[in-house]
Amino acid sequence: MQTYISILRGINVSGHKLIKMKALQELYENLGFSNVRTYIQSGNVVFGSKSEDTGKLEKIIASAILKNFEFEVPIIVLKRDELNYITSQNMFLTQREKDISKLHVTFLSKEPEKNLAESIGREEYSPDEYNIVGKAIYLFCPQGYGNTKLNNNFFEKKLKVQATTRNWKTVLELLNLSE
Repeated sequence: MQTYISILRGINVSGHKLIKMKALQELYENLGFSNVRTYIQSGNVVFGSKSEDTGKLEKIIASAILKNFEFEVPIIVLKRDELNYITSQNMFLTQREKDISKLHVTFLSKEPEKNLAESIGREEYSPDEYNIVGKAIYLFCPQGYGNTKLNNNFFEKKLKVQATTRNWKTVLELLNLSE
């Protein structure tokens, strides 16, 4: 049995696309997933499955949400090992001291094309900083994530992939829940 973390984008934001976590947990259990746990109201679910295909799991979950809640939600599913790797690669923790409450990770649906990633300028977003590593973007937003231009829509437009962001505390909690 493999442990997975699914991260839903855009639910329970400003009264739109509402899903209670209990209902989301029941949906996952009805899909046959085991040991289902949710974390906070933003659509973070840890679960077990015999499947080895994250893309297939994303489609199954998205289809069930559409059927049960009547709206589409972008979903990114990670294996526990992938999330563990992502947490170990955050250079903002090792290069210099950063306020961890200002750290975020943007999860990408796939690794962006190198030329698209390289085409994004860095200096023009100062004081915000980012670093792309595989399917993750590490963000340091000293004035808060709500005040940065480096948001999900920005990266989706520039990199041509789906994206959803979580703060560093949530990322670590999801890793802990998946153990």
